Amino acid sequence: MNKLPKIDRQREHQANERTFLAWLRTSIALIGFGFAIARFGLFLRQLDTTITQRETTVHPIFNSENLGIILVLCGILAIALAAWRYNQVFWQIERGDYQPNRLAVWIITGVVMVLGALSIPILLIRNTTVPRPSSIINQHKSHNN
Repeated sequence: MNKLPKIDRQREHQANERTFLAWLRTSIALIGFGFAIARFGLFLRQLDTTITQRETTVHPIFNSENLGIILVLCGILAIALAAWRYNQVFWQIERGDYQPNRLAVWIITGVVMVLGALSIPILLIRNTTVPRPSSIINQHKSHNN
């Protein structure tokens, strides 16, 4: 099995669990941010519609709902990756052949950086307002009379 004293293996397993829990917190944060971004974007659009009495157009790609969904999916993927990595490290500790894996860290870092960069257009693109169809009909009727 392993030549390390039992207490050293216990510490390694506890460190592995702490690392897993850190990844879990990160995953929960990604899911929470995704949900908040998606819902807050919807709230802002409804508020704008209420104030201006006009419906706002939404960019088909760069919108808060899409970014929120992507963040939630990344959070779910991070949970799966964390569980897989935890199990992998568990058995490496037991066999005494632990190998650090920086690839997962770089992948998550890259994904979060890309999602952060994708949020910039959402912040910069100003939604344009278009008149409601009922107001167009009313204007058309008033011109005909």
